[in-house]
Amino acid sequence: MKQKPGWVLPDLKEAQKRTTNTIDRIDTFNIPEAARMMGRGKKYFISTYGCQANERDSETLAGILDELGFVPNETAEGSDVIIINTCAIRQNAEEKVLGEIGNFKRLYRENKDLVIGVCGCMAQEEGLVETLLTKYPQVRLLFGTHNIQELPSMLYSCMVEGKKVVKIYSKEGEVYENLPVHRFGTFKAWVNIMYGCDKFCTYCIVPYTRGKQRSRKMSEILKEVQQLKNEGYKEITLLGQNVNAYGKDMDNEQDFATLLEEVAKIGIPRVRFTTSHPWDFSEEMIDIIAKYDNIMPFIHLPLQSGDDDVLKLMGRRYTKESYLALYDKIVNTIPNVSVSTDIIVGFPNETDEQFEHTLDVVRYCKYDNAFTFIFSARPGTPASRMHDSIDMETKRKRLAKLNKTWNDLALEKNKAYVGRTVTVLVDGLSKKNEKVYSGYTDTQKLVNFKGENIQPGDFVEVKITEAKSFSLDGVAV
Repeated sequence: MKQKPGWVLPDLKEAQKRTTNTIDRIDTFNIPEAARMMGRGKKYFISTYGCQANERDSETLAGILDELGFVPNETAEGSDVIIINTCAIRQNAEEKVLGEIGNFKRLYRENKDLVIGVCGCMAQEEGLVETLLTKYPQVRLLFGTHNIQELPSMLYSCMVEGKKVVKIYSKEGEVYENLPVHRFGTFKAWVNIMYGCDKFCTYCIVPYTRGKQRSRKMSEILKEVQQLKNEGYKEITLLGQNVNAYGKDMDNEQDFATLLEEVAKIGIPRVRFTTSHPWDFSEEMIDIIAKYDNIMPFIHLPLQSGDDDVLKLMGRRYTKESYLALYDKIVNTIPNVSVSTDIIVGFPNETDEQFEHTLDVVRYCKYDNAFTFIFSARPGTPASRMHDSIDMETKRKRLAKLNKTWNDLALEKNKAYVGRTVTVLVDGLSKKNEKVYSGYTDTQKLVNFKGENIQPGDFVEVKITEAKSFSLDGVAV
């Protein structure tokens, strides 16, 4: 791959460096005069992969494009700018992205002025960028997670000056406030409270792609939440790669428990947060969640493995015993709480006995939901360099056994809802049946129900009539 003048390419070695330097906080957003309204009469389409942080980044991308005069398009067809916001957490995500970019090649052949851009976590990976630059000439814009705010000038270079722009910073990162935002939801909203991660779990690429852990000022977060309440939002989710480490990178004594309480006091009906790390989950957090009715009794508590030796190889910083002690504290303190988790099977050299230890934890915790995956080696991470003696067929069998175990247990927990009346925040009509509405309980249970004269954003009392492994059925009362 031949680097051209002006290109800035990713460097994973640079991306993993951590210093004690003060984090820059930038409160202003300026559009270069030449770029103003260059989108007038033009359309954009954003395709988003991955986690809620990517969804929130896409809202910022859309907000900037709106400021430039573009209007959103529901499909890639007929768009002048296509941006693919990517995820690097697993190999299959990369394969899907590359497949979509390949499909867009036809649109580029038909319109050489079309700007196809790739951003997000995949753009921070050295190997993936080399693949895009050598095999996907239709990609005219490549940028990473640290320079979304530069979109106006980068687009100007592509659209007006006809340049191919590659600008991907590998650094600790900054905190940007007051960037434009185009909220995709009208009654649910994401609120970033921090960026990056310093945990460096051995299998995870996020600390490299997202940079150093850096918390937003509490005052800025509370101002954003208050504005969302004023605009009528019913539910917010506080976002971070590890939300309960909030404030640990700041000099003052702010922490996540304090932030959570202050957010709850603002009075938005539903407050959620994701994702938690068991290492940083404090008793003060648990007590605050139990204290406020508008902090939802739903905790996502990633396990990853139930074996101490595997956890140590993963760099998770807790043991099976400490995890279960935390779990017990949560379920014994927070009324009616539900708990979900993440689990990786087939971590390099995981034995049958070690896998059974994970199943032991699953049977003990009886998770309400679980996101389960076969280990996916991410280039540049320590785990990707570990020798692995386990064949893929063994890993698939373990995943199937794990899924059957937690599915059966989740069904039993859901059956306890039959006959009960629950409060559902309505998302809208079901995608599968236009005569059925869907929404979520406070415990993050998906409910499909029948009713009349119901609008998205309504709180509806629903009597549960049937339980399934992944959802509940009911009728509005």
